[in-house]
Amino acid sequence: MFIFVSQNEENKRIIKFSSWGSQSEINIVNSLILEFEKQNKNLKIDFMHFPQNYFQKIHMLFASNLEPDIIFINSQNINLYINAGLLEDLSKYFPNADEIFYESSLDCFRKNDKLYAIPRDISNLVIYYNKDLFKERGVKIPSKIKSLDELKILSKRLTTNDVYGINFEEDMLYWQYYLAANGGGILSDDKKSVIINSKQSLDALNFYADLVNKYHIAPSKAQIGSMTTAQMFINGKLAMYLGGRWMVPKFRETISFDWDILEFPSNTKNKLYIDASGWAVSRKSKNKADAIKLIEYMSSKQTIDKFAEIGLIIPARKDSAQSEIFLDSNKPPKNAIAFIEMLKYSKPTPVNENYNNINDILKEKTQSLFFGEKRAEDIFDAKTIRKLESML
Repeated sequence: MFIFVSQNEENKRIIKFSSWGSQSEINIVNSLILEFEKQNKNLKIDFMHFPQNYFQKIHMLFASNLEPDIIFINSQNINLYINAGLLEDLSKYFPNADEIFYESSLDCFRKNDKLYAIPRDISNLVIYYNKDLFKERGVKIPSKIKSLDELKILSKRLTTNDVYGINFEEDMLYWQYYLAANGGGILSDDKKSVIINSKQSLDALNFYADLVNKYHIAPSKAQIGSMTTAQMFINGKLAMYLGGRWMVPKFRETISFDWDILEFPSNTKNKLYIDASGWAVSRKSKNKADAIKLIEYMSSKQTIDKFAEIGLIIPARKDSAQSEIFLDSNKPPKNAIAFIEMLKYSKPTPVNENYNNINDILKEKTQSLFFGEKRAEDIFDAKTIRKLESML
């Protein structure tokens, strides 16, 4: 754990601020903090960087009444804090948020018309593709992949003895996209029902497992070996790779071939999922006015542009996402607008405070499916569904 702690200098008010993040990201945060302190000489930032086990440490700080004034948080974990009454409603402090940020990013942090965090970035998944492999195989690059079946056909045409069409991941983050594209999911949008046993969800899960076990157009865990699928893509062993914006800096540094991105199949009826990260304020903070001032600074276009410039995030601010800094056609991916276009066909991932436990159950249950031992309808029996429903 690395902690950068400001000195409690005389006549300076302290704002405690926590975050996770890579070193390149934290370098930006530290430089922004220094600039903020120059502009606000009566304030000092006590910045706590927890690169690992972040939420475990935040839980402990809340339990010990030592929580930060500002907590960098994501939409997958915020419900626990909202339901416990630990976060401030920020609606009154940011009355024009709907004009500044994408609606779907704000919806990730809303509950009962209250806004519990100001979004910095949006996370979604796109299809990275190797242009050179498409050309070598004589496969036309589509402007948009319209369906899962079209994705399968493309993957088949791009698969050879030593190259696979698309990646396969056992993590729910990836396979839930296939469910959503087929009109299914894990939880209903209102989070009141389990829908992973719906026909749309079961069909999509079987489709996903078949990429490896039936069609052999995605690599199995044994075929991946000690590599990651991202490394396979970098090494030219994958024609397409489903991944997030966070891969861009790595791909820019390491890929020697021509590459770009395409939207994952979606439409207005079958919307895909997005997540978001942003800044929340402790309800018990004694420095709310100062905390809001820091969030206003951190969420400004000038500041968000700095994170967007290194290719790490999809900005939640409309003006930053639509700027040349994010859409720079001189750097791959040239089709960066795809990240933004997908927001038209996206909705917040339905999560609740037991989401991590639900994820653990699904991870265990899908093992036999992904190994080709069972079908989706076999693993999600009545007993399993009742167990999942108990977590709603």
